[in-house]
Amino acid sequence: MTVPRPAFSGGRNIALKVPPHRYEATIGFYRDVLQLPAISGPEGDAVGFEFGSCNLWIDRRPELSQAEIWLEVVTSDTEAAAALLAEAGIPRRDEIEDLGNGFDGYWVSSPADLIHLVDSTEQSWA
Repeated sequence: MTVPRPAFSGGRNIALKVPPHRYEATIGFYRDVLQLPAISGPEGDAVGFEFGSCNLWIDRRPELSQAEIWLEVVTSDTEAAAALLAEAGIPRRDEIEDLGNGFDGYWVSSPADLIHLVDSTEQSWA
């Protein structure tokens, strides 16, 4: 059976997952050195900045030893996208972060081991 091909596009959100020992310095770099406009103040362990046409989220992640970049990909049909990605051998990574009940999306890992949030075009992080 052929899976209908969903449309994909880059989302407007980039997540920079940072270990605690680099968190404050990283925030200071974007806030004080680059002086990017804040879109969200510190709420728990996350801060957001305008990053051109994208949003840059800096998240404190105590389980990490080095920073990671996570990207958002939006799609017109998350179920068809899941089937297409599975058919292409792209692994689901839902265990890495809970998206909560009712969220129409999931995590995958690219062949280069970059984490991508795949979600619907109607719902984006911010």
